[in-house]
Amino acid sequence: MRLGYETGNNPFYLRVPQEHYYRGHHMKREYPPLSLHSLQKLIDTDRLDVTKAIDIASIVKSGGYLFHPDQKQFGIHLTDEGADIFAAKINIEVQWASELVIAAIERNGGVITTAYYDPHSLFLLKNPKKFFESGQAIPRRMIPPPDAIEYYTSAETRGYLADPEKVSQERLKLAQKYGYQLPEIEKDSIYDMLCTKKDPRQIFFGLEPGWVVNLKDQCILKPKDEELLRFYSM
Repeated sequence: MRLGYETGNNPFYLRVPQEHYYRGHHMKREYPPLSLHSLQKLIDTDRLDVTKAIDIASIVKSGGYLFHPDQKQFGIHLTDEGADIFAAKINIEVQWASELVIAAIERNGGVITTAYYDPHSLFLLKNPKKFFESGQAIPRRMIPPPDAIEYYTSAETRGYLADPEKVSQERLKLAQKYGYQLPEIEKDSIYDMLCTKKDPRQIFFGLEPGWVVNLKDQCILKPKDEELLRFYSM
């Protein structure tokens, strides 16, 4: 064998090195960050209505957050920057949150939920008016992919598919861990707001799958056909 030949088709000095660190990277989901500090600023400047449940649609509408569903961005990653100054009592739905973020919101008597949205649903939430003007029926939200099921069914991460009883237990555990008294949710003027939660198939608050929003006549058209009702309820 000639000098440098190590069997195979090419010697070592002609082989192209391969690194698989980025294998499948283009398929991974990205969650653009939004800090608690920025969220508090949006609330203090009246760009978010804390008397209503907050989701990605209301945050995008405030002008303080931007994301691109066509670039594998799947929603809000709420970060803990400003956790020590966050003081709002809110009901918020995000796509990703750490333990410290959950504690910062529940310490004030608020409620946080992590929920998954498929790309098509995210396009609707980013620009609801454009979708309503198209005259199409509101579709169903898709279930999480297999690699995200564990996160969104976990009570520790406040997943929207988690058992409510386990979520209550985890709220108490987190309060004991961080050393704060968990405020009780009293039946006052904001009780209904704090208890508001979307159905796993629901995209917009107050609007069910299968409904058509008519902006021109300012009315909502609801299906009556049993087959359609069965399809959108599944």
